[in-house]
Formats: sequence, C-alpha cells, structure tokens
Amino acid sequence: MGFSVALALSAMIFFYLRITTTAPKPWNTSAITASYVGTQLRQVDSGNASLYLAYEVQNHTDSDYRLADGPAALVMTRLRADGSLSSQQQVRLSYPTFLPARQRARVALEIRSPFGWPVENDPAFQDKLRNFVNQRLEDAQAFVLFDQADRFEIEFPSGWRELKLASASPR
Repeated sequence: MGFSVALALSAMIFFYLRITTTAPKPWNTSAITASYVGTQLRQVDSGNASLYLAYEVQNHTDSDYRLADGPAALVMTRLRADGSLSSQQQVRLSYPTFLPARQRARVALEIRSPFGWPVENDPAFQDKLRNFVNQRLEDAQAFVLFDQADRFEIEFPSGWRELKLASASPR
C-alpha cells in the first residue's frame, strides 16, 4: 500500500508541475507604456491613404526591447462602446523600433485604407480629410499591441478627440 501511495503522490506532483510549467505567464501591461503624440494623414497613391498615429513609448524594464511588426506582434482596437477588442481594422506598427532599457522612443501605428483623394481646390477638401480620419478613429478608445513572444501588452491611448470636435464645429 505504501508503494501505491508513493506512486499516486508522484503522479500528482508530475502532473501539477507539468500544468504549472506549461501555462503561459500573464500579460505584462506595465513594462512598456505609450503616450499619444500626434496624427498624420498621408497619401499613398490616388486611391489609398495611410493614417499615422505617433506615440512616445517608455521602456520601464532593465532589458532592451525591440518593437517590430510580425507574426508575434498583434495590434487590435479597443472599442469605445464596451472596451472589447476588435481586429476588424488592420492596424500595424509603421516601422521597427529599438527601445533601450529605461529609455523612450517614438513609434507610429499605421492604418491604411482606400480613399479617393479630393483635389486641393475642392471647397470640401479639409472636411473630406477630417471625415476620413474620424471614420477610422470614431469607434476606437485605444489600440493595444500584444507581443506574444515576450507577453507584453502595450496600450496606445487615444488623443485624437480634438479632430472630431474640429470636424463638428461650424466654419
């Protein structure tokens, strides 16, 4: 009977260790933080535009960190309505960035979309540009980057509300 108890106890320890060592570590939401800097709309070609959202990111860790677009990095939209995450809009890091330990750097998120560019002498030129930006950002509370390799969750907060107010104000 002593052998059976020892065998059962050994099996329980084996399965406990296996479960606890294979479970992914929780998302680290404080290692890298971001603050909004500005927005820029650029014409890609006559039928497409890219909206760039610039951020300053801060590395709060003692290790260097590399932000890069790729299969291990997923950017999602946090919806304003209920805080849920959505991947309906394709958002990506505009360029790779090296972020040394305890340092800051600038990064940009890019949202590329079809857009028929108005001619510059169009009286509604500015309104069309603002409407394009507002349509891309109206449902977004923030953007969230999930670095699956390092288990970092980086929240890119909104800061573009003034664009909506400017578009809504009378001229």
